[in-house]
Amino acid sequence: MQPAGKVALCEKLGIGGIVKMNAFDGSKREVVAVGVRNSVGQDFNPKDRTPWFTDNQTDGLGDDVPPGELNRVTRTGQHFGYPYWNGKFKVAGAPAAPDLKDMKEPASAVFPQVDFPAPQAQLGMIFYDGKMFPAKYQGGIFVAAHGSWNRTTPSGALINFVSLKPDGTADKSEVFAEGWLDPATNTYRGRPVDVAVMKDGSLLVSDDFAGAIYRISYQP
Repeated sequence: MQPAGKVALCEKLGIGGIVKMNAFDGSKREVVAVGVRNSVGQDFNPKDRTPWFTDNQTDGLGDDVPPGELNRVTRTGQHFGYPYWNGKFKVAGAPAAPDLKDMKEPASAVFPQVDFPAPQAQLGMIFYDGKMFPAKYQGGIFVAAHGSWNRTTPSGALINFVSLKPDGTADKSEVFAEGWLDPATNTYRGRPVDVAVMKDGSLLVSDDFAGAIYRISYQP
């Protein structure tokens, strides 16, 4: 089977995509999204119930491309570009995928809501539904960036915050917490994996390098 045919089969099966099913017996399986490379974090916006997900970058294309992704699903069956696109970087035909040089661009590909710096490896994400943090954070998204593993100068190992516009799309991305990467030595002190909101509104951050869980709280 030719590369394009393999890609089409994978999309039909939901490989390289997001699938939903009955949590108890696996019935009612449905492919929600395709064109996804490696999604680790997913959550639903509590206001409009749209699913959002992070997506990791293709390796072997250099220090600064392609970007990490934060995506939003607005209807079942949307195509998020991969392996033709990773963000707005064309992977098909690039050194990482030379066998896909003749691949056709997917019709109506959905580009990310947020492009993160490459290659920081965005993993867990969560909508902040707590009340402890100031109003600017309420209803926004926290994203854990694990940090690069083969970049010439390491990058990442931080928590991003993404605010939303009134229409439910992403607005701005900013660094919320950092310090797990020593800038003087370019070595990791820790590597964030996931984020979770406690009942009191504080934020938990897991770290699989230091084997720790951090709690971030706020007092006016």
